[in-house]
Amino acid sequence: SKGERVAKVIAAAGICSRRDAERLIEQKRVRVNGNTLTTPATIVTPDDVIEVDGEKIKTKTQAPRLFRYHKPAGLMTTHKDPEGRPTVFERLPPHLPRLISVGRLDYDSEGLLLLTTSGELSRELELPKNAQARSYRVRVNGQVSDKHIHLLSRGVVIDDEKFRPVEVVPDTEKVVGRNRWLTVTLHEGRNREIRRLFEFFGYPVSRLIRVGYAGLELGKLHPGEVEEVSAHDVEALIDRLERSEEKRPTHKPRELKRKTGDRK
Repeated sequence: SKGERVAKVIAAAGICSRRDAERLIEQKRVRVNGNTLTTPATIVTPDDVIEVDGEKIKTKTQAPRLFRYHKPAGLMTTHKDPEGRPTVFERLPPHLPRLISVGRLDYDSEGLLLLTTSGELSRELELPKNAQARSYRVRVNGQVSDKHIHLLSRGVVIDDEKFRPVEVVPDTEKVVGRNRWLTVTLHEGRNREIRRLFEFFGYPVSRLIRVGYAGLELGKLHPGEVEEVSAHDVEALIDRLERSEEKRPTHKPRELKRKTGDRK
């Protein structure tokens, strides 16, 4: 085997993202075959022994596992919050494997949060170039005008920052006072993107619930509940990501490899 970069192997093992793995190497917290690494360009094979903070990692892991989690409002999407606020990972059931999140949801936001054992899968789902659809139920104050819906559908610029087109479908039935519910779909997912867009047009967001991501739905999960995505659906998702990559003529196709010992 020609091997792979060590940061990619660490990410695929579910320890952290590839970028975070590179930082661990810079901090001299990674060893291969007993030798402390000084560069993330190191190539490793399945026969090499990799240690992170003195603990061996398994380089031959099962296929990437993916979970749907209904994040309640009032949780940080991080393993540890410097301000001591409660986090998603503190509230997960203890029997679950080590997981990382696919993107984030704000402290006050709720709904579907994808969790995975694979740093590589997480990265592929987050990359803007893969343009995975994210759908939200959004409650705003005020009646959003057709003009503003049209402007959002074409993309807007706020403080010299360009936002991609966003699809907005008003809910004509669920009306409470001046509050209006909308279904919003976007393909980028920047920090506080929906709140910034609607507040720019004068519609403060009072509630935001993510209901879909990359073809996976929140469904009937209750707040705090977590459910594993079937191996078949994970494989179909990986296939879709690979086909999308192969269709891009300006980039060398990257293969999101399945691991040995696929789950039945």
